[in-house]
Amino acid sequence: MQSERQKERERERERERERERERERQRERDRERETERERQKKTERDRERDRERDIERERD
Repeated sequence: MQSERQKERERERERERERERERERQRERDRERETERERQKKTERDRERDRERDIERERD
């Protein structure tokens, strides 16, 4: 009887560890997406700056 309860508690702890690992994986994916969004925004800002610079050159 005691052994059965111990096994159940151990299974529950293992499920909790797995949930925590999944949450950590999700946080990592979120960080990667955010990093990618920031990179894209920077790239777009750089392109815009280049376009403006080209326009200025054409005016000269």
